[in-house]
Amino acid sequence: MNIVFIGASIFGLRCLDACLEAAGVSIVGIVTAPQTFAISYRPTGVTNVLHADFVSAAEARHIPVEVLQDSMNDSALFDVVAAWKPDAFVVAGWYHIIPKRWRALAPAFGLHASLLPDYSGGAPLVWAIINGETRTGISLFQMDDGVDSGPIAAQAEEAIHADDTIASLYARIEERGLELLRQTLPSLAKGTLALRAQDETRRRIFAQRGPEDGRIDWTADATSIDRFIRAQTRPYPGAFTTLNDQPFTIWAAQPLTLECRVEVGCVERSGADHYIVACRGGAIRLREVAYEAKTWFEPDLARLLGDGGQQLGALKT
Repeated sequence: MNIVFIGASIFGLRCLDACLEAAGVSIVGIVTAPQTFAISYRPTGVTNVLHADFVSAAEARHIPVEVLQDSMNDSALFDVVAAWKPDAFVVAGWYHIIPKRWRALAPAFGLHASLLPDYSGGAPLVWAIINGETRTGISLFQMDDGVDSGPIAAQAEEAIHADDTIASLYARIEERGLELLRQTLPSLAKGTLALRAQDETRRRIFAQRGPEDGRIDWTADATSIDRFIRAQTRPYPGAFTTLNDQPFTIWAAQPLTLECRVEVGCVERSGADHYIVACRGGAIRLREVAYEAKTWFEPDLARLLGDGGQQLGALKT
């Protein structure tokens, strides 16, 4: 089976190698994208923080590669891809809709980091941690005209641990996704891959997220804020607030159940080198933050925050 691989992320690169190892599969071309690109929901441009250099990877593997310059509706790009004569597309680590014209040329199979139909749409793992879910997964499905709504080829479930960050959860989801590809590619190549329709009554669609969506609401409770921080820490831009009108990113923290002496959103010194931020019904203990282009760990926060008392961020009403 001739497959055109479409991807632009580190995970996508691992999926490419899984395809190259699969019996009965030949990768006849690769479509990738630059790290910064415009997209329908953000015409000013987005940056792929998980970007991988597919051009160098393709050259090392002696595979033709095309870089998306404008949109997937580019006729010149389509003509190149059509000349590769694909029997199927495999899509992983990609942010653009695969046009109907492409899917008429060959079926497109994509990986989505949720147990579809739930958590369709953008940033499913981030949303799952924020929302306090205890399980998630990854789905391999055939793309159609909807939002992650095509028939399912395979799924794998994964627990969300109480201390998971987006990085730790994403690492396990990657492994489940690679397992799905290795299990299903032989059947796809033989033409025996079974598909099942999604249950539309269970679909929830979540919006894409950008760096500005990481602003912390200190009127939320400590458990919710802790999940919010863990969901957006590295490699993503991070959950943030402001200090003296400058961005103040919180990379790591700990939720506490206690009664603070200061107002919500204010910093309080607790012990020799511990600093907490008051929130509803508790506090957030600062473990690692970034401020003015410098990273500050808990033992060093005294040099930054002194005796405390600072107001962080603008309170939401």
